[in-house]
Amino acid sequence: MKIAIVGTGYVGLVSGACFAEMGVDVTCVDIDKEKIEGLKQGVIPIYEPGLKSLVMRNYEAERLHFETDLVSIINQMDIIFIAVGTPSDSDGNADLSYVDNVVETIANNMTAPLLVVTKSTVPVGTSFRVRDKIRKRLDERGLTNLDFDVASNPEFLKEGAAINDFMSPDRVVVGVESDVAKDLMSRLYRPFLLNNFRIIFMDILSAEMTKYASNAMLATRISFMNDIANLSEIVGADVNMVRKGMGSDTRIGRSFLYPGCGYGGSCFPKDIRAIIKIGEEAGYEMKVIKAVEEVNNIQKSILFKKFDQHYDGDIKGKTVAVWGLSFKPETDDMRDAPSLTLIDSLLKSGVNVRSYDPAAMQEAQKYLDDKIYYAKDIYDAAFEADALIVPTEWKEFRLPGWAVLKKIMKDNLVIDGRNIYNKEEIESHGFEYRGIGLK
Repeated sequence: MKIAIVGTGYVGLVSGACFAEMGVDVTCVDIDKEKIEGLKQGVIPIYEPGLKSLVMRNYEAERLHFETDLVSIINQMDIIFIAVGTPSDSDGNADLSYVDNVVETIANNMTAPLLVVTKSTVPVGTSFRVRDKIRKRLDERGLTNLDFDVASNPEFLKEGAAINDFMSPDRVVVGVESDVAKDLMSRLYRPFLLNNFRIIFMDILSAEMTKYASNAMLATRISFMNDIANLSEIVGADVNMVRKGMGSDTRIGRSFLYPGCGYGGSCFPKDIRAIIKIGEEAGYEMKVIKAVEEVNNIQKSILFKKFDQHYDGDIKGKTVAVWGLSFKPETDDMRDAPSLTLIDSLLKSGVNVRSYDPAAMQEAQKYLDDKIYYAKDIYDAAFEADALIVPTEWKEFRLPGWAVLKKIMKDNLVIDGRNIYNKEEIESHGFEYRGIGLK
């Protein structure tokens, strides 16, 4: 089987490398010539553990190819996946311009049967829109008898664990409208699911909705726990105890019950905005999801609020060490990262920022330029800092040398945005500790 994946971003590159690892002949296509040439040389444009070795192994084995010209390969493929970006536009809608460009190229050049699969996160009904555009153009080209199919195959990859998620998925969701499409997708995914065949076939509209519904539920759990954490702190409860009590209920479970300083990344923020817009266009108000977004926006300010309150608003000229810039560990993704909200507030208040992140320093500079100091390690970041704030729970932050920090920091405030430290231990070293939702 030969497939093409258009778009070599997070979803496209991980998907292409993993399919190739299972023996599929894969061509990853991108209009960015520099990126494609870099990939051929082993330059991976995103940080994802294990991805570089996977890409290079399959490229060298000639199962994974990189191409800038989609037109030249369209009619060699059994399946073409569309995995381009669908960022939010100014109104919160998913911007489908990149999807439309791919569809137009396919419609103008295909001459053989083909299955076109949307893997990008797209509004409900987009696959039918793709189908209708291709059909119309084929008819205009006089190819009224040329068969093709469309399908929806949303991704559910966690950044930082994407390869494992792809190779050992909880489930694979596939929306189809024909037996031909179902057979092709079954053949493609069967090697991944031999131990426990968990491919879930459904209609296309339901598959597209499943992606948004899944992300909305996870985002809801995050915002819900942040709300509970904030209330717990006010009334004197310990959110860690509350979380354990809740999570032991099998109807609730433990996943995504960890309070923090808000969610970010490439999926949750834009998908929440998009499903709110989908509801508006359908004449239905997504009240719960709107509240999820509102709570998250407020939560992103909580670290700055704790810092400001500690010093009674007298913070101009102070220095803050920020450990962690990416929106979560094991990625360099800075999109909608809580650290950006924190740093923006600090800079506007005249605070000096010294930052460190194991992977996202270069990416952060695209957002922050030279407005902050980029440290070589955690201790360099903390040097002469009045406060240490941790927005991202990288593993290397979990057991720092507190005695060293006490000597090199100017003041002794630690604000833990992910509750990774033990309050009693930190305070035993002479620090003042602030967590999320704690007494």
